[in-house]
Amino acid sequence: MNLETTPPLTETLGVLETAALLRELTAGLIALDDFDEALSALVRTTRDALAGVSWCGFTALRAGEPAGVAASDARRGGLDDLRYGPDTPAMDAIRRREMVGADDLAAEPRWPAWTPQARELGVRGVISAPVDIDDQVIGAINLYAGESDALTTGHQLTAMLLAEHAGLLLAAVRDRERRAALAGERDASLLGDGVIGHAVGVIMTQRGCPAEDALDVLRSAASSLSIPLREVAERLVSTVSRPRDN
Repeated sequence: MNLETTPPLTETLGVLETAALLRELTAGLIALDDFDEALSALVRTTRDALAGVSWCGFTALRAGEPAGVAASDARRGGLDDLRYGPDTPAMDAIRRREMVGADDLAAEPRWPAWTPQARELGVRGVISAPVDIDDQVIGAINLYAGESDALTTGHQLTAMLLAEHAGLLLAAVRDRERRAALAGERDASLLGDGVIGHAVGVIMTQRGCPAEDALDVLRSAASSLSIPLREVAERLVSTVSRPRDN
């Protein structure tokens, strides 16, 4: 596959189809805060949206070590991980920081351990495009065809746009994941605080809700009253602890 030439307009995938794919990816990943879940949504959406692409996978690395892998088809999931060592299309794309591919794996001398396994699983063509996620994680999105010469220069252009867009979306997912983890740690610390934990227990009993929801009720009250969370908790605990007049 020659990745250096500029493809004729007639060979490119439709602009509307590519735009629809990017729009669907944005809608599907915009609210996620789980990186593995986002990878799974990415490969499924890509496979379903691109004609000529039979399967899609993603390989992610952090400091050279596996940081996530996803496959639109579980049977072919091993093609995207590191079990075949550094000689795979995904690793080539990551290492070289450029798109790599093969029109027909039957005539492909690269990736000697990976290619026979891919062909045995029905893969005949591949495009891997590098994806820059953040300063810790990089990856590659892998497009697989079940027929030789099915992946065109149009797929190459789409893969480049897809890699750029996916990198931005996945970076946002990782940021939300980090923020959610920090918020969870803060919540755990608050729930361990005596008076706040007590107040949360009161709300849980009154409303029959989980601790996280009860803590949100306290936060909402503190925001509405413009007073510290601890003060709201103290008032609530004081109120329910006050003996009732007979």
